[in-house]
Amino acid sequence: MLHSMTGFARESVETDLGTLTWEIRAVNHRYLDVQFKLPEDLRPDEQSFRKQASASLGRGKIECGLYFRRAVDQQTEMQIDTDLVELLGHRISELSAKLPATAAINPIEILRWPGVLKQPEIETGPLLEDASSLLDKALGAINAMRRSEGQRIAEMLELRCAEIGSIAKAVRQRMPEVLAATRAKQKERLDKLDVDADPARLEVELALIAQKIDVDEELDRLESHLVEIRDAVAGEKAVGRRLDFLMQELNREANTLGSKSADTATTKAAVDLKVLIEQMREQIQNVE
Repeated sequence: MLHSMTGFARESVETDLGTLTWEIRAVNHRYLDVQFKLPEDLRPDEQSFRKQASASLGRGKIECGLYFRRAVDQQTEMQIDTDLVELLGHRISELSAKLPATAAINPIEILRWPGVLKQPEIETGPLLEDASSLLDKALGAINAMRRSEGQRIAEMLELRCAEIGSIAKAVRQRMPEVLAATRAKQKERLDKLDVDADPARLEVELALIAQKIDVDEELDRLESHLVEIRDAVAGEKAVGRRLDFLMQELNREANTLGSKSADTATTKAAVDLKVLIEQMREQIQNVE
């Protein structure tokens, strides 16, 4: 089953200490790149969260943000460093004496000064346990979204594979007609020159021309790549890089088909193939 590398998940939980919220965003990337934004109290536990995320995710650029809003405790929340407030008051008085035109300081501004409001330390053990459990839930949610997006990509790939198969089949069915038309055109050119050609040499030259425009091998390889794509999509492993390589191979066969084309229909078929392959390649860039 395919997994997309893009997704988003947001999970919250109310604890005795406050509200924890994980937000995870994922986009495509060559490798697994996990970045964390954590509250100050839980920054020492980043490595533990990183191992947790790496065990659940394969590829992608992952941004994990943990947000913590402490529960309000009226008995302990409003602890003010009175010594710091007193010191600030002295300094403000000194400045006011030197700058009498300065407006009075709003006490709210004093409360905003770093360190004036002191929050009691919290026990990080239970908070870490809750955050870890919530991260598992968020990782499960984003993986479910990535699987769903991967299923959509798989359905799109199957539709494109079917279209490519139909084009290849139509080109193969027309090849005898194309070869016959090419042979007739070469003979017509000789007739217009009004020269006597060695029949044996003529047959050799016509055979060489037919060989140059024959695309059976390219069509065989094209169809073989389609089988590999379907097998990869049906598998359980991460196949993004393999599918990207197969897109290059498909494109190579389409280019060769176009260069060997002996009629406008085959040229159009080659162009249509390249359009379909590019549509597939764009989606595969998001596959894990």
